[in-house]
Amino acid sequence: MGQLRQASAKVLTIEEKKIILNKENYRKAIQDRIAKIPLENYRNFSIVAHVDHGKSTLSDRLLELTGVIQPGSNKQVLDKLDVERERGITVKAQTVSMIYNDPTTSQDYLLHLVDTPGHVDFRLEVSRSYASCGGALLLVDASQGVQAQTVANFYLAYSMGLKLIPIINKIDLDQADIPMAMDQVENTFELPREDCIAVSAKTGLNVEAIIPLIIEKIPAPSGSEKKPLKALLVDSWHDPYVGVVMLVNVVDGQIKKGMKLLSAHSQKVYDVKEVGIMYPDKLAMDRIGAGQVAYIIPGMKNPREALVGDTFFQYGKHEGLEALPGFEEPKPMVFLGAFPADGTEFNVMDDHMQNLVLNDRSVTLAKETSNALGLGWRLGFLGSLHASVFKERLENEYGAKIILTAPTVPYKIVYRDGSEKIVTNPDGFPAADKGHNVEMYMEPFVDAIMTVPGEYVGTVMTLCENNRGVQTELEYLTTGQVLLKYQIPLAELVEDFFGKLKGCTKGYASLDYEDAGYKKSDIVKMELCVNGEPQDALTTVLHRSQAQSKGKEYVTRFKEYLRFQLFEVAIQAKINNKVVARETIKAKRKDVTQKLHAADISRRKKLLERQKEGKKQMKATGRVHINHDAYQAFLRRN
Repeated sequence: MGQLRQASAKVLTIEEKKIILNKENYRKAIQDRIAKIPLENYRNFSIVAHVDHGKSTLSDRLLELTGVIQPGSNKQVLDKLDVERERGITVKAQTVSMIYNDPTTSQDYLLHLVDTPGHVDFRLEVSRSYASCGGALLLVDASQGVQAQTVANFYLAYSMGLKLIPIINKIDLDQADIPMAMDQVENTFELPREDCIAVSAKTGLNVEAIIPLIIEKIPAPSGSEKKPLKALLVDSWHDPYVGVVMLVNVVDGQIKKGMKLLSAHSQKVYDVKEVGIMYPDKLAMDRIGAGQVAYIIPGMKNPREALVGDTFFQYGKHEGLEALPGFEEPKPMVFLGAFPADGTEFNVMDDHMQNLVLNDRSVTLAKETSNALGLGWRLGFLGSLHASVFKERLENEYGAKIILTAPTVPYKIVYRDGSEKIVTNPDGFPAADKGHNVEMYMEPFVDAIMTVPGEYVGTVMTLCENNRGVQTELEYLTTGQVLLKYQIPLAELVEDFFGKLKGCTKGYASLDYEDAGYKKSDIVKMELCVNGEPQDALTTVLHRSQAQSKGKEYVTRFKEYLRFQLFEVAIQAKINNKVVARETIKAKRKDVTQKLHAADISRRKKLLERQKEGKKQMKATGRVHINHDAYQAFLRRN
């Protein structure tokens, strides 16, 4: 029996060795094939598209055509996060290398598809990804036409000098209107309609015509392997086994295992543990060279050190080299507070929170304390979609265990002495008695681009004006769609503006926006007080014109979640110590006169007076205990 067991164990070991050997042979075959491809046969490109126009499906078809994946073997290969697959959006930049053999010339071409987020919240990652590319596929849905995100990303790609190839997708749909989509491409983007390729990414129809066009129209990278190393950090993520994995665009030079890299911005030195290409998952190589978009494992433990847009040099050969342009630190523009529903779980949840932000270094995390909710965290995000995606992840993972405050934006306070301060927490906004030192208050604005069907223009304009928007442009497109541009305060945008826009246009509108800087504004801090005690978790900053209506709404709603007390409870909304709205919870009453004879009027009055005095004393000394459930229910509906 023991011999049988040994024999079976020996067979299994041989099988394992065969698998390892096959993997190594496969790796070497790919490596040797890439080594023979000259730099002029490299093509780096991305796909520019609006949400749900078929970007991930087209990526899958291209990977199948070049043999990277088996036909039908996977869906949305480049959408690695669960939230990306669920919501049909790209949050993290990804890349994949493809080797294409041109049937006419029998030459091999190395193609790098850099998959970029489309939404403005991730614009920093988008611009880094575009900087790695020589061109882009401009994807337009044949049934929907050009939409807001397509327009915004087109302008960004065009401004960065990318060669654009228009692709009309979803031509297999019954409602597809190919001539309409081509007209829009011609009129909106001034690209010749003859250049448009009509395809169906879902069925694979005509997709094979795209790659020859990429080779013909998109220029090869301009770097050289003989020059000193310069590599641009496009993105990074955290792997629990190897630490930080960096996605880099090698502009000049080459990177090998064991090489020392120097960060241009942090001046830290790292030892390269592994280099390779994404094919579609990590495939280790002996070296990566100029023109490639590939991964590096630098032995970095802290993801905060991986600064998107940073330049890496070879340590010791970096003298006199200048960093590549375009580096900037991500600036969080939407903030929310997170608190454990049970204060005793803070330490356990703190570890979970730290792990959750490892894979998204754009999220800032800082501890904060609230008088009402205890210890918690202040989370900063790039924008409203970024906050919404992360909030969804928190709620999915923690559910009722966590209380999330309403999203807020950073406000700028300019003092009379010329100094400035950015306030990210409404509770930190200057109190009324300190306001006389302030020269002016400023709030962030955005340039919003919307595409809506003609019949909804009136309702959308009303919605924008109700949200303090100012119209800057209105353009009627050839397809009955209207392109609207408005300047809107970011604070209004985070208040589910996109949800309201979808609601009033039956889901046909699309929205994209970009930062328009800070502008002077008449903003005030509104405190929600219960029996004169301000509730810091419910403090908000808003425009003075909305104070009355918002104050009334807040006090009316918060009243629903408070219990009756033995004394009268006043819920007030205050601005600069002035009450703008009030609701009262009447005291629970006990009938102290029930045992009295009906005729004993003096005794009746005496008992009622004594009860009145007792209630007054209770109100003066009593405290209202507000349950965490009340905050949670109020904030969830907020």
